[in-house]
Amino acid sequence: MSTDRSEQVLDYPFRAPSAVEPPEEWAKLRQGCPVAHVRLPSGDKAVLVTRYDDVRKVLSDPRFTRNLSQEGAARITANEGGSAFESEAAAEISGGEQHEKWRRFISRWFTVKRIASMQQSIEAMAHGLIDRMVAKGPPADLVSELAFPLPVWVIAEILGISVEDRDRLARWSNAMLTMTQFTQEEVDRAQAEFVEYLMGHIAKKRAQPGDDLLSDLIRAADQGEHINEKILLMTAQGVLVAGHETTSNMIGKMVAMLLSDRRRWEQLLAEPSLVRSAVEEVLRFDANAGFGLPRFITEDIELSGAKVPGRTTVICSMAAANRDEKAFERADEMVLSRSPNPHLAFGAGGHSCVGQALARTELQTVLSVLLRRLPSLDLAVAPEALPRREGLLVGGIERVLVRW
Repeated sequence: MSTDRSEQVLDYPFRAPSAVEPPEEWAKLRQGCPVAHVRLPSGDKAVLVTRYDDVRKVLSDPRFTRNLSQEGAARITANEGGSAFESEAAAEISGGEQHEKWRRFISRWFTVKRIASMQQSIEAMAHGLIDRMVAKGPPADLVSELAFPLPVWVIAEILGISVEDRDRLARWSNAMLTMTQFTQEEVDRAQAEFVEYLMGHIAKKRAQPGDDLLSDLIRAADQGEHINEKILLMTAQGVLVAGHETTSNMIGKMVAMLLSDRRRWEQLLAEPSLVRSAVEEVLRFDANAGFGLPRFITEDIELSGAKVPGRTTVICSMAAANRDEKAFERADEMVLSRSPNPHLAFGAGGHSCVGQALARTELQTVLSVLLRRLPSLDLAVAPEALPRREGLLVGGIERVLVRW
Protein backbone atom coordinates (compact mmCIF):
# COMPACT_ATOMS: atom_id res chain seq x y z
CA MET A 1 0.00 0.00 0.00
CA SER A 2 1.66 3.24 -1.11
CA THR A 3 2.11 5.73 1.71
CA ASP A 4 0.87 8.76 -0.18
CA ARG A 5 -2.44 7.17 -1.13
CA SER A 6 -3.06 5.64 2.31
CA GLU A 7 -2.60 9.10 3.91
CA GLN A 8 -4.78 10.88 1.38
CA VAL A 9 -8.39 11.68 2.42
CA LEU A 10 -10.86 11.20 -0.45
CA ASP A 11 -14.32 12.75 -0.63
CA TYR A 12 -16.96 10.02 -0.48
CA PRO A 13 -19.24 8.93 -2.16
CA PHE A 14 -17.32 8.97 -5.44
CA ARG A 15 -18.64 10.31 -8.71
CA ALA A 16 -19.13 7.74 -11.48
CA PRO A 17 -18.77 8.51 -15.22
CA SER A 18 -22.43 7.51 -15.80
CA ALA A 19 -25.35 5.78 -14.10
CA VAL A 20 -24.28 2.38 -15.46
CA GLU A 21 -20.49 2.65 -15.02
CA PRO A 22 -18.50 2.31 -11.77
CA PRO A 23 -16.39 5.11 -10.29
CA GLU A 24 -12.75 4.62 -11.36
CA GLU A 25 -11.68 4.88 -7.68
CA TRP A 26 -13.09 1.39 -6.91
CA ALA A 27 -10.50 -0.54 -8.95
CA LYS A 28 -7.66 1.80 -7.93
CA LEU A 29 -8.42 1.42 -4.22
CA ARG A 30 -8.96 -2.36 -4.39
CA GLN A 31 -5.53 -2.74 -5.97
CA GLY A 32 -3.51 -0.05 -4.20
CA CYS A 33 -5.32 1.12 -1.07
CA PRO A 34 -7.99 -1.34 0.12
CA VAL A 35 -8.37 0.50 3.47
CA ALA A 36 -8.78 4.15 2.41
CA HIS A 37 -9.39 7.31 4.43
CA VAL A 38 -12.53 9.16 3.29
CA ARG A 39 -14.45 12.30 4.17
CA LEU A 40 -18.24 11.83 4.36
CA PRO A 41 -20.94 14.35 3.31
CA SER A 42 -21.09 15.45 6.98
CA GLY A 43 -17.38 16.39 6.90
CA ASP A 44 -16.55 13.55 9.34
CA LYS A 45 -13.82 11.06 8.46
CA ALA A 46 -14.16 7.29 8.07
CA VAL A 47 -12.37 4.33 6.51
CA LEU A 48 -13.59 2.75 3.26
CA VAL A 49 -13.08 -0.94 2.41
CA THR A 50 -13.44 -2.13 -1.19
CA ARG A 51 -12.07 -5.71 -1.30
CA TYR A 52 -14.46 -8.67 -1.20
CA ASP A 53 -12.80 -10.46 1.74
CA ASP A 54 -12.60 -7.28 3.84
CA VAL A 55 -16.21 -6.28 3.22
CA ARG A 56 -17.43 -9.79 4.00
CA LYS A 57 -15.31 -9.87 7.18
CA VAL A 58 -16.58 -6.51 8.47
CA LEU A 59 -20.24 -7.32 7.76
CA SER A 60 -19.98 -10.76 9.40
CA ASP A 61 -17.91 -9.80 12.48
CA PRO A 62 -20.15 -9.06 15.51
CA ARG A 63 -17.52 -6.67 16.93
CA PHE A 64 -18.59 -4.20 14.25
CA THR A 65 -21.84 -2.50 15.25
CA ARG A 66 -24.48 -0.80 13.13
CA ASN A 67 -25.13 1.64 15.97
CA LEU A 68 -23.84 4.97 14.65
CA SER A 69 -25.36 6.97 17.50
CA GLN A 70 -22.39 5.99 19.71
CA GLU A 71 -19.89 8.60 20.78
CA GLY A 72 -17.04 8.85 18.29
CA ALA A 73 -18.99 7.37 15.36
CA ALA A 74 -18.89 9.40 12.16
CA ARG A 75 -22.05 11.22 11.11
CA ILE A 76 -23.04 10.32 7.56
CA THR A 77 -24.89 13.54 6.76
CA ALA A 78 -24.72 17.10 8.02
CA ASN A 79 -28.40 16.95 9.02
CA GLU A 80 -28.79 17.34 12.77
CA GLY A 81 -31.29 14.50 12.79
CA GLY A 82 -28.72 12.23 11.19
CA SER A 83 -29.49 9.66 8.53
CA ALA A 84 -31.39 6.39 8.48
CA PHE A 85 -28.22 4.80 9.95
CA GLU A 86 -28.11 7.06 13.02
CA SER A 87 -31.58 7.03 14.60
CA GLU A 88 -32.06 6.10 18.25
CA ALA A 89 -34.65 3.50 17.33
CA ALA A 90 -32.12 1.86 15.00
CA ALA A 91 -29.67 1.76 17.89
CA GLU A 92 -32.29 0.27 20.17
CA ILE A 93 -32.77 -2.86 18.09
CA SER A 94 -29.38 -3.12 16.44
CA GLY A 95 -27.67 -5.27 19.00
CA GLY A 96 -27.80 -8.59 20.77
CA GLU A 97 -30.85 -10.52 21.83
CA GLN A 98 -33.36 -7.78 20.93
CA HIS A 99 -32.11 -7.71 17.35
CA GLU A 100 -32.26 -11.50 17.06
CA LYS A 101 -35.87 -11.53 18.31
CA TRP A 102 -36.85 -8.70 15.96
CA ARG A 103 -35.25 -10.45 12.98
CA ARG A 104 -37.12 -13.67 13.79
CA PHE A 105 -40.45 -11.83 13.73
CA ILE A 106 -39.63 -9.98 10.52
CA SER A 107 -38.22 -13.10 8.84
CA ARG A 108 -41.57 -14.87 9.15
CA TRP A 109 -42.95 -12.30 6.75
CA PHE A 110 -40.16 -12.67 4.24
CA THR A 111 -39.83 -16.44 3.96
CA VAL A 112 -39.34 -17.86 0.48
CA LYS A 113 -42.66 -19.74 0.88
CA ARG A 114 -44.69 -16.65 1.82
CA ILE A 115 -43.08 -14.57 -0.92
CA ALA A 116 -43.73 -17.35 -3.46
CA SER A 117 -47.43 -17.14 -2.53
CA MET A 118 -47.35 -13.42 -3.43
CA GLN A 119 -45.66 -14.06 -6.77
CA GLN A 120 -48.92 -14.28 -8.75
CA SER A 121 -50.12 -10.96 -7.32
CA ILE A 122 -46.78 -9.34 -8.17
CA GLU A 123 -47.03 -10.71 -11.72
CA ALA A 124 -50.61 -9.44 -12.11
CA MET A 125 -49.52 -6.01 -10.86
CA ALA A 126 -46.64 -5.94 -13.36
CA HIS A 127 -49.01 -6.84 -16.23
CA GLY A 128 -51.46 -4.12 -15.15
CA LEU A 129 -48.76 -1.46 -15.01
CA ILE A 130 -47.33 -2.54 -18.39
CA ASP A 131 -50.86 -2.44 -19.91
CA ARG A 132 -51.17 1.18 -18.77
CA MET A 133 -47.70 2.05 -20.08
CA VAL A 134 -48.36 0.42 -23.49
CA ALA A 135 -51.72 2.24 -23.77
CA LYS A 136 -49.92 5.59 -23.38
CA GLY A 137 -47.37 4.56 -26.03
CA PRO A 138 -43.61 5.07 -26.29
CA PRO A 139 -41.39 6.66 -25.23
CA ALA A 140 -42.19 5.84 -21.60
CA ASP A 141 -40.37 6.32 -18.32
CA LEU A 142 -39.99 2.82 -16.94
CA VAL A 143 -39.25 4.22 -13.45
CA SER A 144 -42.50 6.14 -12.95
CA GLU A 145 -44.63 3.65 -14.90
CA LEU A 146 -43.37 0.36 -13.41
CA ALA A 147 -40.29 0.41 -11.17
CA PHE A 148 -41.70 2.96 -8.73
CA PRO A 149 -45.34 1.81 -8.19
CA LEU A 150 -44.76 -1.95 -8.05
CA PRO A 151 -42.59 -2.24 -4.89
CA VAL A 152 -44.70 0.38 -3.06
CA TRP A 153 -47.78 -1.72 -3.73
CA VAL A 154 -46.03 -4.85 -2.45
CA ILE A 155 -44.82 -3.14 0.76
CA ALA A 156 -48.23 -1.52 1.31
CA GLU A 157 -49.70 -5.02 1.19
CA ILE A 158 -47.17 -6.41 3.70
CA LEU A 159 -47.73 -3.52 6.13
CA GLY A 160 -51.49 -3.52 5.61
CA ILE A 161 -51.38 0.05 4.22
CA SER A 162 -53.88 1.20 1.59
CA VAL A 163 -52.31 1.65 -1.84
CA GLU A 164 -53.81 5.16 -2.15
CA ASP A 165 -51.12 6.35 0.28
CA ARG A 166 -48.21 5.21 -1.90
CA ASP A 167 -47.16 8.66 -3.17
CA ARG A 168 -46.86 10.01 0.36
CA LEU A 169 -44.98 6.88 1.46
CA ALA A 170 -42.45 7.34 -1.33
CA ARG A 171 -41.87 11.02 -0.53
CA TRP A 172 -41.24 10.21 3.12
CA SER A 173 -38.84 7.38 2.32
CA ASN A 174 -36.84 9.68 0.00
CA ALA A 175 -36.47 12.27 2.75
CA MET A 176 -35.27 9.64 5.23
CA LEU A 177 -32.58 8.44 2.81
CA THR A 178 -31.26 11.92 2.23
CA MET A 179 -27.58 12.83 2.18
CA THR A 180 -27.83 16.23 0.54
CA GLN A 181 -31.09 16.32 -1.42
CA PHE A 182 -33.36 17.66 1.35
CA THR A 183 -32.97 20.49 3.88
CA GLN A 184 -33.05 19.75 7.61
CA GLU A 185 -36.51 21.34 7.79
CA GLU A 186 -37.82 19.04 5.03
CA VAL A 187 -36.31 15.94 6.70
CA ASP A 188 -37.84 16.91 10.08
CA ARG A 189 -41.23 17.58 8.51
CA ALA A 190 -41.19 14.27 6.59
CA GLN A 191 -40.19 12.36 9.75
CA ALA A 192 -42.98 14.05 11.75
CA GLU A 193 -45.61 13.41 9.04
CA PHE A 194 -44.51 9.81 8.63
CA VAL A 195 -44.55 9.14 12.38
CA GLU A 196 -48.01 10.74 12.69
CA TYR A 197 -49.33 8.66 9.81
CA LEU A 198 -47.85 5.44 11.19
CA MET A 199 -49.11 6.08 14.73
CA GLY A 200 -52.61 6.38 13.27
CA HIS A 201 -52.07 3.26 11.18
CA ILE A 202 -50.78 1.28 14.19
CA ALA A 203 -53.82 2.43 16.25
CA LYS A 204 -56.13 1.16 13.47
CA LYS A 205 -54.30 -2.17 13.43
CA ARG A 206 -54.64 -2.49 17.22
CA ALA A 207 -58.40 -1.97 16.89
CA GLN A 208 -58.76 -4.20 13.82
CA PRO A 209 -55.78 -6.53 13.35
CA GLY A 210 -55.37 -8.11 9.94
CA ASP A 211 -53.07 -10.55 8.17
CA ASP A 212 -50.10 -8.21 7.93
CA LEU A 213 -46.68 -7.67 9.48
CA LEU A 214 -47.68 -4.86 11.87
CA SER A 215 -50.72 -6.76 13.16
CA ASP A 216 -48.43 -9.74 13.87
CA LEU A 217 -46.00 -7.55 15.83
CA ILE A 218 -48.86 -5.92 17.79
CA ARG A 219 -50.23 -9.36 18.71
CA ALA A 220 -46.74 -10.41 19.87
CA ALA A 221 -46.46 -7.22 21.97
CA ASP A 222 -49.84 -7.92 23.57
CA GLN A 223 -48.59 -11.40 24.47
CA GLY A 224 -45.80 -9.88 26.55
CA GLU A 225 -42.99 -9.57 24.00
CA HIS A 226 -40.79 -6.48 24.45
CA ILE A 227 -42.01 -4.62 21.35
CA ASN A 228 -42.82 -0.99 22.09
CA GLU A 229 -44.29 1.74 19.85
CA LYS A 230 -40.81 2.91 18.89
CA ILE A 231 -39.89 -0.54 17.58
CA LEU A 232 -43.21 -0.83 15.70
CA LEU A 233 -42.52 2.55 14.09
CA MET A 234 -38.92 1.62 13.32
CA THR A 235 -40.06 -1.65 11.72
CA ALA A 236 -42.65 0.02 9.49
CA GLN A 237 -40.16 2.73 8.54
CA GLY A 238 -37.36 0.24 7.88
CA VAL A 239 -39.53 -2.10 5.79
CA LEU A 240 -40.83 0.80 3.72
CA VAL A 241 -37.47 2.46 3.09
CA ALA A 242 -35.54 -0.77 2.50
CA GLY A 243 -38.30 -2.62 0.67
CA HIS A 244 -39.55 0.14 -1.58
CA GLU A 245 -36.66 2.43 -2.37
CA THR A 246 -33.93 -0.11 -3.08
CA THR A 247 -36.14 -2.43 -5.16
CA SER A 248 -37.70 0.35 -7.22
CA ASN A 249 -34.22 1.72 -7.97
CA MET A 250 -32.96 -1.77 -8.79
CA ILE A 251 -35.76 -2.45 -11.31
CA GLY A 252 -34.80 0.73 -13.19
CA LYS A 253 -31.09 -0.05 -13.02
CA MET A 254 -31.64 -3.70 -14.08
CA VAL A 255 -33.47 -2.70 -17.26
CA ALA A 256 -30.93 0.06 -17.99
CA MET A 257 -28.00 -2.35 -17.56
CA LEU A 258 -29.55 -5.05 -19.74
CA LEU A 259 -30.47 -2.58 -22.50
CA SER A 260 -27.26 -0.52 -22.37
CA ASP A 261 -25.66 -3.43 -24.28
CA ARG A 262 -28.63 -4.90 -26.10
CA ARG A 263 -26.84 -8.23 -26.66
CA ARG A 264 -27.70 -8.93 -23.01
CA TRP A 265 -31.43 -8.44 -23.66
CA GLU A 266 -31.20 -10.60 -26.82
CA GLN A 267 -29.48 -13.35 -24.84
CA LEU A 268 -32.37 -13.41 -22.33
CA LEU A 269 -34.96 -13.45 -25.13
CA ALA A 270 -33.18 -16.49 -26.57
CA GLU A 271 -32.70 -18.14 -23.16
CA PRO A 272 -35.46 -17.03 -20.73
CA SER A 273 -34.30 -19.73 -18.28
CA LEU A 274 -31.38 -17.39 -17.50
CA VAL A 275 -33.66 -14.85 -15.77
CA ARG A 276 -32.77 -16.07 -12.28
CA SER A 277 -28.98 -16.00 -12.78
CA ALA A 278 -29.28 -12.74 -14.76
CA VAL A 279 -30.94 -11.04 -11.77
CA GLU A 280 -28.08 -12.19 -9.52
CA GLU A 281 -25.55 -10.85 -12.02
CA VAL A 282 -27.41 -7.54 -12.25
CA LEU A 283 -27.20 -7.28 -8.44
CA ARG A 284 -23.47 -8.06 -8.52
CA PHE A 285 -22.71 -5.74 -11.41
CA ASP A 286 -24.62 -2.72 -10.09
CA ALA A 287 -22.29 0.27 -10.58
CA ASN A 288 -24.68 2.71 -8.93
CA ALA A 289 -25.47 1.02 -5.63
CA GLY A 290 -25.27 4.07 -3.42
CA PHE A 291 -23.47 4.70 -0.16
CA GLY A 292 -22.69 1.18 1.15
CA LEU A 293 -23.04 0.00 4.75
CA PRO A 294 -21.38 1.82 7.66
CA ARG A 295 -20.13 -0.03 10.74
CA PHE A 296 -18.42 1.17 13.94
CA ILE A 297 -15.62 -0.67 15.77
CA THR A 298 -14.49 0.08 19.33
CA GLU A 299 -11.30 -2.04 19.32
CA ASP A 300 -8.18 -2.10 17.13
CA ILE A 301 -8.32 -4.56 14.22
CA GLU A 302 -6.44 -5.27 11.00
CA LEU A 303 -7.86 -5.32 7.46
CA SER A 304 -5.69 -6.17 4.41
CA GLY A 305 -2.56 -5.63 6.49
CA ALA A 306 -3.62 -2.13 7.57
CA LYS A 307 -4.30 -1.28 11.22
CA VAL A 308 -7.77 0.14 11.88
CA PRO A 309 -7.82 1.80 15.33
CA GLY A 310 -10.75 1.45 17.74
CA ARG A 311 -13.55 4.06 17.50
CA THR A 312 -13.35 4.09 13.70
CA THR A 313 -16.35 4.14 11.36
CA VAL A 314 -15.81 1.69 8.48
CA ILE A 315 -17.82 2.06 5.26
CA CYS A 316 -18.29 -1.20 3.33
CA SER A 317 -18.64 -0.75 -0.43
CA MET A 318 -20.38 -3.97 -1.40
CA ALA A 319 -20.61 -2.79 -5.02
CA ALA A 320 -16.83 -2.31 -5.23
CA ALA A 321 -16.29 -5.68 -3.53
CA ASN A 322 -18.63 -7.33 -6.05
CA ARG A 323 -16.15 -6.43 -8.81
CA ASP A 324 -13.11 -7.84 -6.98
CA GLU A 325 -11.07 -9.90 -9.47
CA LYS A 326 -9.91 -12.18 -6.65
CA ALA A 327 -13.50 -13.19 -5.87
CA PHE A 328 -15.05 -13.32 -9.36
CA GLU A 329 -13.65 -14.52 -12.67
CA ARG A 330 -14.10 -11.88 -15.41
CA ALA A 331 -15.27 -9.57 -12.62
CA ASP A 332 -15.57 -6.54 -14.89
CA GLU A 333 -17.84 -8.40 -17.35
CA MET A 334 -21.56 -8.99 -17.03
CA VAL A 335 -21.97 -12.78 -17.34
CA LEU A 336 -25.72 -13.52 -17.28
CA SER A 337 -25.19 -17.25 -16.70
CA ARG A 338 -22.72 -16.74 -13.80
CA SER A 339 -23.09 -19.51 -11.21
CA PRO A 340 -22.30 -19.63 -8.36
CA ASN A 341 -22.54 -15.91 -7.71
CA PRO A 342 -21.79 -15.15 -4.03
CA HIS A 343 -22.23 -11.36 -4.41
CA LEU A 344 -22.64 -9.08 -1.40
CA ALA A 345 -25.50 -6.91 -2.71
CA PHE A 346 -27.66 -7.98 0.26
CA GLY A 347 -24.85 -7.75 2.79
CA ALA A 348 -23.47 -10.70 4.79
CA GLY A 349 -23.66 -12.17 8.28
CA GLY A 350 -26.35 -11.61 10.92
CA HIS A 351 -27.53 -8.31 9.46
CA SER A 352 -27.89 -9.40 5.82
CA CYS A 353 -31.05 -8.11 4.15
CA VAL A 354 -34.14 -9.79 5.60
CA GLY A 355 -36.16 -8.92 2.47
CA GLN A 356 -33.83 -10.44 -0.11
CA ALA A 357 -36.28 -13.21 -1.13
CA LEU A 358 -38.90 -10.53 -1.83
CA ALA A 359 -36.47 -8.35 -3.80
CA ARG A 360 -35.35 -11.33 -5.91
CA THR A 361 -38.96 -12.33 -6.61
CA GLU A 362 -39.92 -8.80 -7.67
CA LEU A 363 -36.88 -8.45 -9.94
CA GLN A 364 -37.29 -11.89 -11.53
CA THR A 365 -41.03 -11.39 -12.04
CA VAL A 366 -40.70 -7.93 -13.59
CA LEU A 367 -37.90 -9.10 -15.90
CA SER A 368 -39.83 -12.21 -17.04
CA VAL A 369 -42.99 -10.19 -17.74
CA LEU A 370 -41.08 -7.48 -19.66
CA LEU A 371 -39.29 -10.08 -21.81
CA ARG A 372 -42.63 -11.73 -22.67
CA ARG A 373 -44.65 -8.56 -23.17
CA LEU A 374 -42.10 -6.19 -24.75
CA PRO A 375 -39.39 -8.22 -26.51
CA SER A 376 -38.49 -5.18 -28.67
CA LEU A 377 -37.84 -3.00 -25.58
CA ASP A 378 -34.90 -0.61 -26.00
CA LEU A 379 -33.48 2.52 -24.39
CA ALA A 380 -34.82 5.74 -25.90
CA VAL A 381 -31.66 7.63 -24.83
CA ALA A 382 -27.94 6.80 -24.84
CA PRO A 383 -26.85 4.93 -21.65
CA GLU A 384 -24.52 7.78 -20.65
CA ALA A 385 -27.48 10.21 -20.81
CA LEU A 386 -29.48 8.34 -18.14
CA PRO A 387 -29.97 10.84 -15.28
CA ARG A 388 -28.72 9.64 -11.89
CA ARG A 389 -30.65 10.19 -8.68
CA GLU A 390 -28.47 12.51 -6.64
CA GLY A 391 -28.02 13.12 -2.94
CA LEU A 392 -29.62 9.94 -1.55
CA LEU A 393 -28.03 7.06 0.37
CA VAL A 394 -29.21 4.60 -2.30
CA GLY A 395 -28.14 4.84 -5.93
CA GLY A 396 -30.67 5.01 -8.70
CA ILE A 397 -31.66 6.44 -12.07
CA GLU A 398 -34.19 9.27 -12.12
CA ARG A 399 -35.77 8.26 -15.44
CA VAL A 400 -35.23 5.27 -17.73
CA LEU A 401 -36.81 6.30 -21.04
CA VAL A 402 -37.69 3.27 -23.18
CA ARG A 403 -39.37 2.51 -26.51
CA TRP A 404 -40.61 -0.73 -28.06
